[in-house]
Amino acid sequence: MSDSALQYRFRGFLPVIIDVETAGFNAETDALLEIAAVLIEHERGEGWRRLRTVAHHVKPFAGAHLDPRALEFNKIDPYHPFRLAVDEGLALNEIFEVVREQIRVHGCTRAILVGHNPAFDLAFVKAASERAKIKQFPFHNFSTFDTASLAGVAYGQTVLARAVKAAGFAWDASAAHSAIYDAERTADLFCAIVNRWDRFNAGERD
Repeated sequence: MSDSALQYRFRGFLPVIIDVETAGFNAETDALLEIAAVLIEHERGEGWRRLRTVAHHVKPFAGAHLDPRALEFNKIDPYHPFRLAVDEGLALNEIFEVVREQIRVHGCTRAILVGHNPAFDLAFVKAASERAKIKQFPFHNFSTFDTASLAGVAYGQTVLARAVKAAGFAWDASAAHSAIYDAERTADLFCAIVNRWDRFNAGERD
């Protein structure tokens, strides 16, 4: 597999691992509060690994619903001054610019969102993009890579914490439910699964 493997490995799609933290479950009405995007790379002899993380704390959009149960779960104070939060349009535009650059660099056709139960993350990213009137959405509109399903096949685990441990990584429960932490652990899990499959296809065995 060449160092330009991203152009060919995933049917021309650029995998970008995304995690969001929100103020509820309804992407149309509930606030997006955090977003993290992790880019991956392939190195000959080493396989797939994390390359770079881009992340933001996000201000609730005007009129957003904030479910107290969600805030209690993720421990986010949306209006804490030290969050250094930005408008969701600014956050998404910066992330999308980085994603588009990687699409160009690797000759991919578009990005594909990778996540743990990613329909949730994709819905919030799409809703925020529409509110921000972002015209060029870099991700596939409905296809995703689901690490919950992949980990269920590879390791017999679908819960993120258990799947990450089964893949041989540490899991810090106190850091969980941060978009950066969850996205980076999901990226590690995704890379481990793809590396395992690539070794299998090459005739190697774990």
